[in-house]
Amino acid sequence: MKATATLPALSFRSRLPSFRHFATFLGVVIVGAAILIAIFAPYLTPHDPFAQNLNLRMIPPVWMDESMPEHLLGTDQLGRDYLSRLIYGARISLLIGVLTVVTSGLIGITLGIIGGFYGGRTDQFVMFLITCRLSIPLILVALTVVALVGSSLAVVILTLGLLLWDRFAVVARTTTMQVRNLDYIAAAQAAGASRIHILLREVLPNIANHLVVVATLEMALAILLEAALSFLGLGVPPPLPSWGLMIAEAKEYMFFSPWVIMTPGIALFVLVLGINLLGDGLRDLLKAGSRQ
Repeated sequence: MKATATLPALSFRSRLPSFRHFATFLGVVIVGAAILIAIFAPYLTPHDPFAQNLNLRMIPPVWMDESMPEHLLGTDQLGRDYLSRLIYGARISLLIGVLTVVTSGLIGITLGIIGGFYGGRTDQFVMFLITCRLSIPLILVALTVVALVGSSLAVVILTLGLLLWDRFAVVARTTTMQVRNLDYIAAAQAAGASRIHILLREVLPNIANHLVVVATLEMALAILLEAALSFLGLGVPPPLPSWGLMIAEAKEYMFFSPWVIMTPGIALFVLVLGINLLGDGLRDLLKAGSRQ
């Protein structure tokens, strides 16, 4: 009895090394900090991120000469506080990442599960859609759509969501094909459960661990693509404080005031790095759990 009682504890402890890995811990800290900053942005910003003051334009950060203590990261070309815009930029980036993943996940997971479970011509049609999507140049289509429709936060999110579903579909299809012939699926069918019930209550929960990892990777990709679109002037419209837009607005001053382009660039790099580290850690943790 004593040995049996310690098995769950040993199983849990065997997962801890991967979770406590420094890279995973760093990813959790970065993403957690970004989420908290985005949630409490109105209480953390020392100034209005949209307020302009041309008398205070291009003030350097506090570690440089001619700085001002009330503007820790300086101001931009319109005299807006850079720290306040950077904080609100985290909210914009995470909002785009999360909503894009939700939109693309709904499309890709639905197609992947249906194709993997039913097989036959249904699966062939799903594979045809995936092949068509993979043949489309992602950034060029996004640029075209945003240029034709117009740039706005909703258009960017919808465009990216409609273009980033293929990885969800491939993973969902492959994992569904692996579980559709297992005993618990046959038991549910023998009990008279409907196919909708089987797909939602039996298949989806058992492939969710793979989809969570895909979601983290797609979130990082969506944030980078939004930054690229904003840098090209076809992403989030001004004066919204998108990090990509901040980089685009600062490119004219990068040789004389390099901090205006380095600050949002470093923030974007750190956030994407944290999301990828978190995704790798979740993959290792879920893989360790599936072996128990």
